[in-house]
Amino acid sequence: MNYMPGTASLIEDIDKKHLVILRDGRTLIGYLRSIDQFANLVLHQTLERIHVGKKYGDIPRGIFVVRGENVVLLGEIDLDKESMSSLQQVTIEKILEELRAEQEVRNKAERLKIRVFKQRGLVLPHVDTLDDY
Repeated sequence: MNYMPGTASLIEDIDKKHLVILRDGRTLIGYLRSIDQFANLVLHQTLERIHVGKKYGDIPRGIFVVRGENVVLLGEIDLDKESMSSLQQVTIEKILEELRAEQEVRNKAERLKIRVFKQRGLVLPHVDTLDDY
């Protein structure tokens, strides 16, 4: 096997099933169809997988183009071990409902932490989210 530098080493992975984790935290699963020198990816039959606890749900996304700078992790999925997961698959509606509930708990805890810090005279630097744009 010859070593190829950079994204050229992924040529052998074309048409194989991959898991991609993006910079914004999303997880995509799909078949790698194309890649270029900037690590831009084209995924086919793509699913966006949402995890909440021991459950997950898949949202079909079709053909997905991912800009290389947004890729945190790219890995081939072992098709033999894929079905041996201990996670429970649920419907899209159920996983989105559980995700909303989990985010609400997180937001409530964050608001409580900020209030406690303010009571003690501490002000945390606030990181703006993309919601402000």
